[in-house]
Amino acid sequence: MMSLEDKNLVKEETEATTTKWFDQIKLHAELIAALFSGVLIAAGWLLDKNELATASVITYILAFIIGGFAKAKEGIEETIANKELNVEMLMIFAAIGSGIIGYWTEGAILIFIFAVSGALETYTMNKSHKEISALMELQPEEALRVTDGKKEKVHVSQLIIGDQILVKPGERIPSDGKIIAGHTTIDEAAITGESLPVSKDIEDAVYAGTVNLNGSITVEITKSNSETLFQKIIELVQSAQTEKSPSQLFIERFEGTYVKVVLAVVVFMMFAPHFLLGWSWTETFYRAMILLVVASPCALVASIMPATLSAISNGARRGILFKGGVHLENLSHLQAIAFDKTGTLTKGKPEVTDIIVADGYSEEEILLKTASIESHSTHPLANAIIKYAKNTLKQSFLNPESMEDVAGWGVKATIDHEEWKIGKAKFVGAKAAENFANGAAAQMATEGKTTVFVQKNGEITALIALQDVVREETKRAISDLRKQGIYTIMLTGDSQNTGKAIAGKAELDDYIAECLPENKVEHLKHLKEKYTNVAMVGDGINDAPALATANVGIAMGEGSDVALETADVVLMKNDLPRISEAITLSRRMNKIIKQNVVFSIIVITFLITSNFLQFVDLPFGVIAHEGSTILVILNSLRLLRS
Repeated sequence: MMSLEDKNLVKEETEATTTKWFDQIKLHAELIAALFSGVLIAAGWLLDKNELATASVITYILAFIIGGFAKAKEGIEETIANKELNVEMLMIFAAIGSGIIGYWTEGAILIFIFAVSGALETYTMNKSHKEISALMELQPEEALRVTDGKKEKVHVSQLIIGDQILVKPGERIPSDGKIIAGHTTIDEAAITGESLPVSKDIEDAVYAGTVNLNGSITVEITKSNSETLFQKIIELVQSAQTEKSPSQLFIERFEGTYVKVVLAVVVFMMFAPHFLLGWSWTETFYRAMILLVVASPCALVASIMPATLSAISNGARRGILFKGGVHLENLSHLQAIAFDKTGTLTKGKPEVTDIIVADGYSEEEILLKTASIESHSTHPLANAIIKYAKNTLKQSFLNPESMEDVAGWGVKATIDHEEWKIGKAKFVGAKAAENFANGAAAQMATEGKTTVFVQKNGEITALIALQDVVREETKRAISDLRKQGIYTIMLTGDSQNTGKAIAGKAELDDYIAECLPENKVEHLKHLKEKYTNVAMVGDGINDAPALATANVGIAMGEGSDVALETADVVLMKNDLPRISEAITLSRRMNKIIKQNVVFSIIVITFLITSNFLQFVDLPFGVIAHEGSTILVILNSLRLLRS
């Protein structure tokens, strides 16, 4: 006998399966209705062939109702809401008109193909929405909160900044935070698109929706649930799906006027040819109905939106988030791109590039003593030296006997009864620093490097050079943009020497150094005057004004919240070559839209002319016109491919 618990489990599973089955039917209802209307058309045609006219007409009427219900409802609702006739209403009139003159088969086929094209448009929309659904399913609904050693499961919406949560191996992280205990490897593919897992230790940031692979970690919440990077991604994609491009807005404005003109011409065609050209009333009305079908701008209306949604979906899948079709469209017109330096072209953190050691000293000893002292310092450059030492040395650091941080100059310490100084040239003796290693410091300064001197018992023993290094992918990104004919320039607040050095390594066309945030805006305005369409790429709060000023603002995904909110495009993986990919995607989209528009206009013009010359019959007119609509949508769906 099955236990009550087992029975309830089976019942729940059955209900879940049934719900999922109904959801699938609901999702594809439009396509199912279109295909069923096709079956009814075939049945109506067979009944007509067997001289069962009444049954045939009833079957065709059912095909009209079932196949055309969704589009008729959409057309009527939009007409009432906008007080403007639309292409759906033209199709309804054309189908009814075909039935009135006895062309039930043609009218039903018109409805069938129109319904299929509508189902294809819905498929494109659903494909785009799928990116959101897939994201939403990644975020856990519950978290294991730890308070005074006690664990309790809570909904993620109850988490507040400062809460501590336990994330076990294999679980998804429920909210943004930083690790305060434990170390692990995180799969961040859902957020950054990076396929390789990332090692995380104490104080490292973790993001909602990413997967904790192999270690238990305690995370301190740093953002409320509504402010997480995960939620921002969802909001960005949702915004992109609802915002229309200039081309789409133009087509929609054009549609209302065009429909009125077509209806006026059709009414004129119902009478004029009979009196002016001697056509019979039957022929006159027949040609008017064909005109109503072939002059409808179905393909033209479907030329833009499916292409735009497909491109946005493609971009979202590759970690390129567009805030709207207008920004995606504008990317193809770019002639120049301005880059911020720190965190955009460079890694944003200084790294040790050179160590010069005085004769008679061991580099390993100098590095060990220097890193041991710097490990007790809070200076930003200290972290870079410590990191370099950890990667180079194979021994643990020493403990200084005494330590003094001299603000603005450096640090003094005693190790093994030896007095050490680490800091600026004037801290260890300006003249001695200037002459050290044949004036190496001056040469490094021209290369944009920061120099730190190491002194032991009053003698300079080493020079350490640090620099915010150019990202590995930067040069490739700039090269790709140059091939696309785009001028590149760096706007940075750093010195002339640093700006020149970084611009040279990145192979930029030009650079402007010593820029304050307001200066960046002014330079950007000058660039717009010269190049018309200019993009700005940045990641910091100070980049926000320039991002807003540019024709297209592009933010790095790991940048500040202000930059993310101000920008029009976000690169989730901080991967600069994605800019070139985004421009290529934009150009592909605009090319496909042009193909669709030109093809639609040619087909409509050809069919209207053929109708006036009495070369085209209603069946061919229906198939050619609606077939062109389906071809346009299928052409747009090519953008879903990478």
